[in-house]
Amino acid sequence: MANPAASADVAGTMAGAAQAFIDSLGPEQRTRACAPLDSPDRREFTYLPGPRPGLALSDMNAVQQRRAMELLATGLSERGLANARAIMQLEEILAEIERSTGRAGWDRRHPEYYWFRVLGEPGGPTPWMWKVGGHHLCVHMTVVGEKVAGAPQFFGANPAVVPAGHASAGLRTLPEEEDLGRTLVAALTPAQQKIAVSSPVAPDDILTRRDPVADVSDIPPGLMGRDMDGDAQELLVRLIRQYLGRVVPDVADSAWREIDGAGLEKVTFRWSGALEPGPGNGHYYAVLGPTFLLEYDNTQNDANHIHTVWRDLRHDWGEDLLAAHYASDRH
Repeated sequence: MANPAASADVAGTMAGAAQAFIDSLGPEQRTRACAPLDSPDRREFTYLPGPRPGLALSDMNAVQQRRAMELLATGLSERGLANARAIMQLEEILAEIERSTGRAGWDRRHPEYYWFRVLGEPGGPTPWMWKVGGHHLCVHMTVVGEKVAGAPQFFGANPAVVPAGHASAGLRTLPEEEDLGRTLVAALTPAQQKIAVSSPVAPDDILTRRDPVADVSDIPPGLMGRDMDGDAQELLVRLIRQYLGRVVPDVADSAWREIDGAGLEKVTFRWSGALEPGPGNGHYYAVLGPTFLLEYDNTQNDANHIHTVWRDLRHDWGEDLLAAHYASDRH
């Protein structure tokens, strides 16, 4: 069963929002925001701060910013969009924290330093995509006809919990990703934990980093879903759907059907690092199935800095859709 959503409504809504965004731009802005689908940056993404191809929110007026965010909303669920907005706003908090401590480069943190890019012709007869990128947020949507591929997706948070002394002290971003992972590893029996916990020390980042193609060979072995009891299996499902649920329901549900169809019993869960929460207790987990990979890491900044990613091992960047499109009789 195909992952990408076979929904004319989703594809059509995206095309309409993308065109409305493009129509709101001036000529020079369009040259930055738009490019052919075969542009070299189609499969490039980074979650580090700094510019990338596209047009930044900071270079748009209020109407253009609204159109840009309306485009983002066509790909993300209500929760996913709220997460994305929270991640953007964290840049302002992070800038204040870094400036107060005298850290160089604090001025690269800004809630409008997020770049929007449309590759190809929205709504036309040929494939196209749109992407949004900036510090700790990477959203990619590839559209082929009525089908939409919604991976890879990266969401991060720094600070994951706003520290004392700030007006927003105690605010958590992406709390469910941490809490569900912790609840799952805690629900395992001691014998199961011996299999699931691959190391007492967590890696310093997600293992797939920013690679265009996710290499899962470095993901350590873990505990298979078939070896979990019912409660742990239910938590595993909740964790998977937490990541998929960032995107619009049609895309998320289609992705879930493929994961479920490939066999939840074949999905593995592994954990590295501290089992107990607390400052400095870095931790990592990965959920790997035949068709997908989820990674979570929280080690940097005294374990107050979250990185999460969803990779679709078949449909990242819409590669399977594009291959089928170009192999059709029309081409």
